[in-house]
Amino acid sequence: MRPSTETLPRFACPDWWEKIQAGQTPMASVPFNAKRAAKALAFFNRLRLPDVAGNPPLAEACGDWFRDILVAFLASEDPVTKRRLVWELLCMVPKKNSKTTNAAALGLTALYMEDAPSRQMLIVAPSQNISERCFSQAQGMIRLDSRLDAIFKVQDHLKCITRRKTETKLDVKSFDTTIVTGEIPVLTIIDEVHELGKKAKAAAVMQQIRGGGITMQGGQLLMITTQSDEQPAGLWKTELTKARNIRDGKGGPSPILLPVLYEFPLELQKDQTFWRDKRNWPLLLPNIGRSIDPLRLIEDYDNNGKVNKETETIWVSQHLNIEIGTGLKTDAWAGAEFWAGSEDEAITFEWLLDVCDVIVAGLDGGGLDDLYGGSFLGRHKVTKEWLSWSRAWCHESVLERRQSIASRLRDFEAAGELTICQHAGEDIAVMVELIKTVKDRGLLGAVSVDPAGLGEMVEALTAIDVTVENGLLIGAPQGFGMMTAIKTAERRLENGCVPEGQRKPDLSMRHAKSALMDWCVGNVKIEPTATAIRATKQNAGDAKIDPWAGMMNAVAVMVRNPEPQGSVYTAERGLIMFEA
Repeated sequence: MRPSTETLPRFACPDWWEKIQAGQTPMASVPFNAKRAAKALAFFNRLRLPDVAGNPPLAEACGDWFRDILVAFLASEDPVTKRRLVWELLCMVPKKNSKTTNAAALGLTALYMEDAPSRQMLIVAPSQNISERCFSQAQGMIRLDSRLDAIFKVQDHLKCITRRKTETKLDVKSFDTTIVTGEIPVLTIIDEVHELGKKAKAAAVMQQIRGGGITMQGGQLLMITTQSDEQPAGLWKTELTKARNIRDGKGGPSPILLPVLYEFPLELQKDQTFWRDKRNWPLLLPNIGRSIDPLRLIEDYDNNGKVNKETETIWVSQHLNIEIGTGLKTDAWAGAEFWAGSEDEAITFEWLLDVCDVIVAGLDGGGLDDLYGGSFLGRHKVTKEWLSWSRAWCHESVLERRQSIASRLRDFEAAGELTICQHAGEDIAVMVELIKTVKDRGLLGAVSVDPAGLGEMVEALTAIDVTVENGLLIGAPQGFGMMTAIKTAERRLENGCVPEGQRKPDLSMRHAKSALMDWCVGNVKIEPTATAIRATKQNAGDAKIDPWAGMMNAVAVMVRNPEPQGSVYTAERGLIMFEA
């Protein structure tokens, strides 16, 4: 039978949230081969849990939600062409919903269903601990049933299970860049795919795995994961965005990936009152009452999850699939809470040139281990609202020095928000050209910089007549001296969240859409003292904030209500410094 809604693109499921609320699997209806589905279910249901008292069969221990996934993945079939429809499937489900156990059971079922001889199947885990856990589950299921022991040969030392009749092998491996060698797998299961977002070579390995899909034998890919405990990046961000687009009907007419995403709508993920209401938790926990004890879940949150904002952020990302963004840490910058709400997609660099009466540039960073952040803060000529646009540069050596954020930086590069430079000086050349463009339009109020990080920028700016002597080059306050700018920005961002018509533009600040700045804002850590505050990074080294600091440098000038070109600042000696 065909999908019920002919006008929807394949695998689109616009009513996914309604399905979750109704206790149904949040996925599109997929036609399937009934005989093949029955065979897969009969085998899967008889598998027994090796690590649960009484060793219950999956017929009792597994919820119907995963059987829906099993049938769609292993038995999908176009009713006309008889070709497989689901070549890839991404399931995102919170922690402790028997994800790894179910993946092992599905792998065994697929191995049993594969009649072609001498094929290769893989279960890939991001770490040795997870791969050993997955293999232990599959191995235990076989050894609990003498009939299965006759069907499969288990090689513990190789973490390999072979179907005796066909010699097709299921290997359980930890992720490695050389994991795919020789024959392309006919099936690959990736457990905790979000962890691969932190690995620089993950995208290349995924391309190797997917290479099997275009062969005559075909190759299927199942990805099963929780949400990331960091902001989605790299491969995980790519796969999650693709899955959401397909689910929402924006993935093209004939996608091959079926999304099954247990998550709250993004607007409810931002509503802390909603997701803190424990009555809403079971909506995302399809195995609650089986592998999850509802009372213990609540006790774990009360005793461990909400110890502080940092632990709560990680807890809800794993147990409720809340996507980590900004504003949940107690030591976060207060403006982070209002950052998303003050975003304005209309803001571009060119738009600032058209609508502002003055623009201030703020610069920060620039070492070979840092980003060089450039932020342009304009004042709207009519409303007097502050409008911010930022970008960043880094040397390619950062990708090697900071491999944990390399894939994230590549994402920013692909979005046009970051330039990865091959040679020193490329960043300065582009930045100076942007500043010159503002100056040539008669809009430049000042260039505000960290006095300790000027270096070769002074000479480059002198070439376009931006100097200390003419008042256009300003040394921004640092450390505790930046408190005025930080406080002013957060108050204006809060006002920038107010709906248009109710907002006070002359007291608000809005910013361009930028994943780079979202990340930087989330990395800012505020350290209070007895009389002041200062900004630093959540994690030394990898958590970059330079573009945010550049924005604060610009705010430090804009609070003085500058005028273009003929700056209100004068210099009698040295670099002009604001009072701390």
